[in-house]
Amino acid sequence: MLDLTRSAAHVLLIEISWLPVDEPVAVFGLALAVFLIAPILIERFGMPGIVGIVLMGIVIGPDGVGILEHTDAIQLLGAVGLVYLLFMVGLELDLQQFFNEPQDAAMFGLASFFIPLSAGTVVSYYVLGLNVWAALLLAAVFSSHTLLAYPIIDKLSLSKNEAVTSAFGGILFSDTISLVILVIVLAAVDGGLTIFIFAQIVLFLLILFGGIWLVVPRISTWFFRNTTQESYFEFLLVVTLVFIGATLAEGLGLAAILGAFVVGLALNREITSGGTLMNRIEFVGNALFIPFFLLDVGMRVDLGVVFDGIETLWFAGVIIVTMIVMKAIAAGGVTLVQGYNKHEFGVLTGLSIGQAAAALAITLIAFEQGLFDEIVLNAVVLMVLISAILSPFMTRQFGSRLAQSQEIGELDREPFDPSILLPLSHYSEYQRRLVELAFAFKDSPSTTPIHLLRVLSPTASDNELAQAEADLEETGELGSAAEIEVEVQTRVNRNVPSAIITANTETRSDLVLMGWDAKQSIGGRVFGTVIDQVRRRCSDPVLVSRLGRPINTVDRVILVLPPGIDHNEGFFEGVFLAKRLTDNIGVELEVWTLGGTKEHFDRLISMTEPEMPFEIKQCSGWPAFKSALSETGQGDLLVALKPLEGTTGWHSQLRNLPHLFSRMPPESFIIITPRRGEPERQKKFLRIR
Repeated sequence: MLDLTRSAAHVLLIEISWLPVDEPVAVFGLALAVFLIAPILIERFGMPGIVGIVLMGIVIGPDGVGILEHTDAIQLLGAVGLVYLLFMVGLELDLQQFFNEPQDAAMFGLASFFIPLSAGTVVSYYVLGLNVWAALLLAAVFSSHTLLAYPIIDKLSLSKNEAVTSAFGGILFSDTISLVILVIVLAAVDGGLTIFIFAQIVLFLLILFGGIWLVVPRISTWFFRNTTQESYFEFLLVVTLVFIGATLAEGLGLAAILGAFVVGLALNREITSGGTLMNRIEFVGNALFIPFFLLDVGMRVDLGVVFDGIETLWFAGVIIVTMIVMKAIAAGGVTLVQGYNKHEFGVLTGLSIGQAAAALAITLIAFEQGLFDEIVLNAVVLMVLISAILSPFMTRQFGSRLAQSQEIGELDREPFDPSILLPLSHYSEYQRRLVELAFAFKDSPSTTPIHLLRVLSPTASDNELAQAEADLEETGELGSAAEIEVEVQTRVNRNVPSAIITANTETRSDLVLMGWDAKQSIGGRVFGTVIDQVRRRCSDPVLVSRLGRPINTVDRVILVLPPGIDHNEGFFEGVFLAKRLTDNIGVELEVWTLGGTKEHFDRLISMTEPEMPFEIKQCSGWPAFKSALSETGQGDLLVALKPLEGTTGWHSQLRNLPHLFSRMPPESFIIITPRRGEPERQKKFLRIR
């Protein structure tokens, strides 16, 4: 039936002479279209977007309907994406926690490898009938793991979780050992297995780790301190170091992915999270390189061969079941020993069953050396396909629950006076009100400045530039009366959001405050192109305000907390900002909650600085909330915590919340997008020592 379907598809396309697409420009353009469309489509079915790219690769590849040729360019970019993925894993690893307790990563890495290896070798030898060396190597294939679900972990901001860190660090052990087994098996088959081979492997690993760890940080530190070029040169340096490290690993007879991973570890503390360089690294990886890797994996799957006979399915079923069961047993054992919760167990299992990198590399090498036949090859490819679906799915399911269950420890409070970036538009009608609102978030006495920013088009004349600078200076004089330092700057850039993000990074501001005119934006955006892009790209809190009256005339502050927002990593900072504002303008605070218990939120709000009285009002649901909004007064100031779509605490009802507020009696409101990343910063806002 499958063959008939494929034949029919080819008949429909046979008259189109330019299929399959193999011209470089067309291949690249079609691939980018897949990266754009596939995740959007697959997410509608509740599955992670990365799975959509893999599945689309199967469909449009040479063994699907044959739209896209599996060209050398795709294979090259797929290999680049795989290397880049492992580099990003090393870069995002919480090294402080890893070095504090490296035994956690070692325990998980060794357990998740040797338990499946032992069981897999026995099953492959006695059940599948492979010889002892082939059985050992096949077991090594699915005992390793690839972090296919890493983008999900990154989106949920779980990369610093203790269990996740052990899974990230565990790949260092599991993939290294699997590659070592490959070298050993190949030597044994060739009759050259000696003590010298073992000594050589150990020596090469020492050279790789020692060389990269000693040299790469020194080069990067010198370059970052001395270069005067644009920051994209820093990006080029980093990428160059990554692929030099990967090449070194290959030259030593190891795997390129191992070299890239070690370079990521070496640069871990050199590249600041949330900075311009990190943003460039993540953007290029998530938008280009990693999707090419996923597309390449999908295009390698030949479903016609996979389902051609029962033997391939039998092999695939045996290794898939063995792999999942043994990985779950390993994760369960580590969970019991380390005291992880059930969500962390699920995340560990989901991460460790991901297969692609080492699995495909070892399998292809073994196939070329004659250790594996076509049945084993296609069985492994089918395993990779299943794991590409199951691993992200499990990781997202348990990771979402883990993100909501995390609690921030009770830590000593540090004084906090936020440095604020305040972009002002030439068309802003309430610049003075925005500046005064910024003052209301400051500590007393103020120790950090407010940065006023104006972005002009490159087509602006010299007179327009001079006038903009004069206007900012005049507005900045408000700080003198308030004894708050105000710095002003103008920038020339066609891309206003990029200019704002760059200014935020360079001024080291703690939050961005922007004004909104409450007009409906085009394209379905909530606030408008500039503000929406800043909210998505900035990891610091972004406050969007509409001030219908001066801030000192507000009668009451109403803090709106949507369902699940208390589990968001930026929750306490958002509450702190609302309480600081309320305290500084001297009005009462009322907290409206949707979901949770009154006692729960009373405890959370009370443990957040500053200490002040407040009332809690529970809304039974969104209809009740909207009804209560209609009863507010013009002097009320609505302050709502609204996370980005898809992050912890997001709800579909939040999408149109700003426009809902704009139609209600209160003339003023503030929408706070909580901080993403750096959950340890939350200690600044807690009253509990």
